[in-house]
Amino acid sequence: MTDDEYERRVIDVLTSTHPGWYYEQRDLPGLPRWWATRYYPLRPDQRKAGARDVLGRTTLHGLVRALARHDKILHDLRY
Repeated sequence: MTDDEYERRVIDVLTSTHPGWYYEQRDLPGLPRWWATRYYPLRPDQRKAGARDVLGRTTLHGLVRALARHDKILHDLRY
């Protein structure tokens, strides 16, 4: 399996497990490579608890971990 195939499979899994996000890869110098953007805005209490509308990480694995932490924040708020 090539790196591109692996990345596509991970994005497919993220899309099915975290469907409220749009995923994209950006190759811009000095910025994170992998991005997840929420389709719907968060409430003020969710933002205050640490949830974000956009997550960016340099690696796909880092984005997966960030989404898991984000889910925990919302779960703790009973979202």
